[in-house]
Amino acid sequence: MATARKSASPKAVPMPKDAIAMLRADHRKVSALFDEFEAARSTAKKKMLVAQICEELTVHTALEEEVFYPAVKAAMRDKELVPEATVEHASVKDLIAQVKDVEPDGEMYDAKVKVMSEFVKHHVKEEQNEMFPKAQKTRLDMVALRDEMMARKQVLLAEASA
Repeated sequence: MATARKSASPKAVPMPKDAIAMLRADHRKVSALFDEFEAARSTAKKKMLVAQICEELTVHTALEEEVFYPAVKAAMRDKELVPEATVEHASVKDLIAQVKDVEPDGEMYDAKVKVMSEFVKHHVKEEQNEMFPKAQKTRLDMVALRDEMMARKQVLLAEASA
């Protein structure tokens, strides 16, 4: 007897339960892309992965800066975590500008991607260990925040592919 196979399309990602789950999923995705880059040997593969990394990080940082951070900053009356995270974003954006749409040309290119990966790992650790737990203790509606972020993400992705 034949059994029906479930088709797993790459777009069929389950809805994250709230804003923090959504951001954590983004973190895992980018981490996996950096791991793939580390293992990549061909220039074409590296260029393709860097394009994906840059798009993911550009959209992710925009979501955090436009939606998540202002809500968290207000709810926590934060004057430290959000400003620091915003400065970290600036460093990552600078590295994105140095590698996006550039041909992988050896060790300096690889070094820039490696440093970007290290900055992102540090940033993710601080968010997940400090900011997210504190944000969860506030009265923020993390589901409504997720919905706002999902809507904004659709716009940003449409703009990126236009």
